[in-house]
Amino acid sequence: MFGTLRLVMIIALVGSIAGAGVYVMKLRSDNAILKANQIKLESAVADQQAVIEQQKISYEKIIEANTKLQETISTQRKELADLGQRFNKGDRDIGQLAVDKTKAIEKIINNASENAQRCFEILTGSPLTEKEKNATKKSEVNPECPSIANPNYVPY
Repeated sequence: MFGTLRLVMIIALVGSIAGAGVYVMKLRSDNAILKANQIKLESAVADQQAVIEQQKISYEKIIEANTKLQETISTQRKELADLGQRFNKGDRDIGQLAVDKTKAIEKIINNASENAQRCFEILTGSPLTEKEKNATKKSEVNPECPSIANPNYVPY
């Protein structure tokens, strides 16, 4: 009886030790898997941080470009309004003026055409001349596109 009881106790003890060993092995396996997952997760978080930083930089560049575009639009609107005022002063009739003062109108139109052509040249990649770069007085600037042809000229 003691022998059978002893044998049952030994089997139970060995079974418990074996079960505990299997459980510890499973825990180690699970721990290794969790460590691998942790490494992947940290890598993914780092990648996402890099993407977020790149998006912040892109956003700042877009804001900067938008600001420059708004400034250009504002300048172009002012120049368009100025051009409109040139043609709409009082009750001028350009056709009648051309008949009355042919030489003066011809000179004005020719100069304006040359200035406008220079504006197109600059817009298509022609470099600014030193005279254009250094123009600071109203008499030295290209009146057709001062913001393009004369970057150092401040009109008011």
